[in-house]
Amino acid sequence: MDRRHFLQTLATRTVAATALGIAAGCAANQSDVAIPTSSAIAQDSSLPVKEWAMPTSWPVALDTIYGGVETFVNRVSQMSGGKFTITPRAAGEMVPGTQVLDAVSEGAVPIGHTASYYYIGKSNAVAFGTTVPFGLTAQQQNAWFFEGGGLGLLQELYAERFNLIQFPAGNTGAQMGGWFRREINTVADLQGLKMRIPGLGGQVMAKLGVTVQALPGNEIFQALQTGTVDAAEWVGPYDDEKLGLNTAAEYYYHPGWWEPGAALEVEINLDEWNGLPAEYQEIIKVAAFEANTTMQARYEARNGAALARLVEGGTQLRTYSDEILAAAQEATFALYDEFAAADADFKSIYDQWLAFRNQVYAWNKINEAPFTDFVYGQIA
Repeated sequence: MDRRHFLQTLATRTVAATALGIAAGCAANQSDVAIPTSSAIAQDSSLPVKEWAMPTSWPVALDTIYGGVETFVNRVSQMSGGKFTITPRAAGEMVPGTQVLDAVSEGAVPIGHTASYYYIGKSNAVAFGTTVPFGLTAQQQNAWFFEGGGLGLLQELYAERFNLIQFPAGNTGAQMGGWFRREINTVADLQGLKMRIPGLGGQVMAKLGVTVQALPGNEIFQALQTGTVDAAEWVGPYDDEKLGLNTAAEYYYHPGWWEPGAALEVEINLDEWNGLPAEYQEIIKVAAFEANTTMQARYEARNGAALARLVEGGTQLRTYSDEILAAAQEATFALYDEFAAADADFKSIYDQWLAFRNQVYAWNKINEAPFTDFVYGQIA
């Protein structure tokens, strides 16, 4: 079976979680592989003992993102009866946080957990694996991955370009728009501003006159506190509070138009993946799906209270002006057109993604927007 056919088949299957008594109901994907229970796997002498180390892009202190990593590795161990163990490592312990994909691709490590948009220098198309400006919410992103063909397109790209396979394994939900040391109200206020912002959002900000820096999470606070950057975005209230960003900048902007639903992913070297028993492959898919779900749930449950604490502590909450949002949206789609004209990989994914975006936006405009507009309008 050739690689392309293998990946297309893999992406359209669903994981047989019901066959795993301890994981029933935690995944929406099924496949042709019937997995024994964890106790049966533990007693099956034909299944190898595997011990992998997994670099990540995250500080240990963030119990949401790094906690999602722990969910993934714990479930792999549990579902394999302890025969397949993966030890996570914080950003910088094994490799720098923004070089995880490189290490997995080169075979230096078998597996990693990261955000795809850290690697747009290799291909702008990989940004779709995390999120893109004015793109999909977490719910819409999952719909595109698992039912809209998105995961298959990305897995084909990753296999051909990086010799790895990836699965969504976390989502932050809609993010905030960053911390600023001074107010910004117009596009002119952005000129010359130094900001930590990754992915295509950074490229859009650059078009608006911002000097962009891409820093891993563990370096953001110091850069903002010392004035190395004038502004920085991370995730949202709960994580930003843990990093202490509110003590380094006063103004907190929203919405995070460049990250409406940021997905994180588990990446596995394709040679290592192909060497795994089918049972272990299915376990990875189930565990990644569970991490994808639980991480977003944690953010939704924790961000509201954290934002209230920040505001009570003196944080100045600000909304991006319509002028800035309109300019950012115009610059975003001009950028997409540039990429599509120059990069066949980007165009093939972008065209399919845009059609899905338009369809799901039209549906959610009918089924969700009127409801949320009304009920949120009742909240002071």
